[in-house]
Amino acid sequence: MTRVLSIAGSDSCGGAGLQADLKTFAAFGVDGATVVTAVTAQNTAGIRAIRTMSAAMVRAQMDAVFEEQAIDAVKLGMLANADIAATVARQLERRRPPFVVLDPVLLATSGAPLLQAAAVDLLRTRLLPLAGCLTPNLAEAAVLLNAPQATDEAAMARQGRALLALGPRSVLMKGGHAALPEAVDLLVTPQGVQRFAAPWVATARLHGTGCMLAAGIAAALAKTCPLHHAVDRSRRHLRQVLLHRAFPRPSAPDTMIRASNARPPPLPPGGTP
Repeated sequence: MTRVLSIAGSDSCGGAGLQADLKTFAAFGVDGATVVTAVTAQNTAGIRAIRTMSAAMVRAQMDAVFEEQAIDAVKLGMLANADIAATVARQLERRRPPFVVLDPVLLATSGAPLLQAAAVDLLRTRLLPLAGCLTPNLAEAAVLLNAPQATDEAAMARQGRALLALGPRSVLMKGGHAALPEAVDLLVTPQGVQRFAAPWVATARLHGTGCMLAAGIAAALAKTCPLHHAVDRSRRHLRQVLLHRAFPRPSAPDTMIRASNARPPPLPPGGTP
């Protein structure tokens, strides 16, 4: 059985974090394991409280998982603070899983901070070089680069290349916050820039979309999909989730989110589309 480990925070309402990751892993046909970095009391309106795990507890969870299970990919989400980030970095350096997808969770969709400022430098220097794919939104990319937020595709590509120089093997620049004619994500690798575009879809439910996208990429990579197919398949899965969310928050303004026109095709035997 293909196994993917999510190292992230818990979302009490299930729309983001570990709960969203596990749902995504199941949809992609992989088994999910978890390491809890923090417990949050939150819903789509915002985060009410956060209780962070100790670094020792995070290390113990990782040891328990890796000692018993063969992990095919790791997805990183909320790391909360520098102690946890350093612990995760040391463990990944030791364990060397085949794929690491890093979603640099700095802020919740509601705007609440999810990573202490002191941990950002550690994220840049220790964890980015371990990532097979980094998946920042435009605000996260700007923080990681100490640069203004990108507002067009040319700036997205430049920032993607700048992040690539910090060590990850690829960078998916998510353009969901850009005022563009269509929803655009750019996959930046040493070989060049690949553009993924689709029409916008109106929705008020953006909670957890970054978690699901990164989790889908990790799951597809674990099943031996090439990276560009993993990105495409995860984007398509995310569209289906958004279309089937039945209870949008009535008071929220309509927001636009990426979409594609087709349902994601099932993975064929062997995992390669």
